[in-house]
Amino acid sequence: MKFLILNAGSSSQKSCLYEIPGDRLPETAPEPLWEAFIDWTVLENQGRLMVETPGQKQVIILETGDRQRGIARMLDTLVMGDHAVLKSLAEIDLVGHRVVHGGTDYAVATLITPTVKQAIADLIPLAPAHNPAHLEGIEAIGEQLGDVPQIAVFDTAFHRTIPAPAAEYPIPQAWTELGIRRYGFHGTSHKYCAHKTAEILGKPLTELKLITCHIGNGASLTAIKNGVSIDTTMGFTPLEGLMMGARSGSIDPAIVLFLQETQGLTPAEINATLNKKSGLLGVSGRSPDLRVILQAKAEGDEQAQLAYAMYIHCFRRCLGAMVASLEGLDTLVFTAGVGENAATVRADVCQAFQFLGLKLDPELNDRSRRNAVISTPDSLVNVLIVHTEEDWAIAQDCWQWWHSQGPGKKL
Repeated sequence: MKFLILNAGSSSQKSCLYEIPGDRLPETAPEPLWEAFIDWTVLENQGRLMVETPGQKQVIILETGDRQRGIARMLDTLVMGDHAVLKSLAEIDLVGHRVVHGGTDYAVATLITPTVKQAIADLIPLAPAHNPAHLEGIEAIGEQLGDVPQIAVFDTAFHRTIPAPAAEYPIPQAWTELGIRRYGFHGTSHKYCAHKTAEILGKPLTELKLITCHIGNGASLTAIKNGVSIDTTMGFTPLEGLMMGARSGSIDPAIVLFLQETQGLTPAEINATLNKKSGLLGVSGRSPDLRVILQAKAEGDEQAQLAYAMYIHCFRRCLGAMVASLEGLDTLVFTAGVGENAATVRADVCQAFQFLGLKLDPELNDRSRRNAVISTPDSLVNVLIVHTEEDWAIAQDCWQWWHSQGPGKKL
């Protein structure tokens, strides 16, 4: 069985093709037959397509900024040129899409129908940078592959278990009934990393009080107890919580009112600034990329130093809140781009939690080994680096969906 996985970002498109046995699901992620990544931020009104198959890499400049046309060109590389791995796109049995926001209606992998597409569209105001990209990908696949089953795997699904005291905001009930609540995001990654952590430790997931830290340009923490999400830092939208690359994270909501009243800023202008011009970028005035901030900090740039100090302070504060929700902590996991690669962030965050008996091994931490324990043997809190594999997690959910329909059944 061949599953094509699409993981769309606001300005990128990551895709891979897996071949999975029809009778069993592998315990570990197989190597993809083909991988592709489109970056629409490097060149104006163009895209940079990188395609990789075992032993081969290729870069293709897309003469278009149109997502659907870019995806069509990307799919061509599956069947044409040096990277062809299929004779025909008809060999693809199923396409799985990561969808950031599924609201309260979708808790499992779901066949994409006109109703589901409309639901994704209706949620665009809550995920304006991502849900439109998902819809464009769905439409592009429909045009290129016809009636192949397309499955949505929702980032919000894992957080459906968060209890009402943590999920609801202290606002009038009439507002809550509008659907205003904590949805949480990065659920596919948090779920995968929790299960992978239990596997690495050789313990049942239900026995762990676990916090997963998905730290990239976007970032969130999730408290996991008895194997389910009970609290998370992102909320109604992905803007809440940690200070991020270009997102502010949580701020006093009265700031928005102040800016409207005194500066005449519109909601759209404020929204764009909080989502795209704040965080590390806003404070440093340099970049949303933590690597750039760390370099500038080392060179003595005061705003970069302040940005990093704020970043760590916010991380520690949010982590403390997750510990309180769990009523304890025995396992802490770092994942995603920053979480997996920035040893200094892990060290600076963990330093504040030594009072819990957490002891980070400096040598293991500096090695940045994936899927490994980096705490000392006598640490009361296990600390791990886990390589998140969202694409494989999506493929697993799609495989489960396929078999729930009956082996070999195509819709």
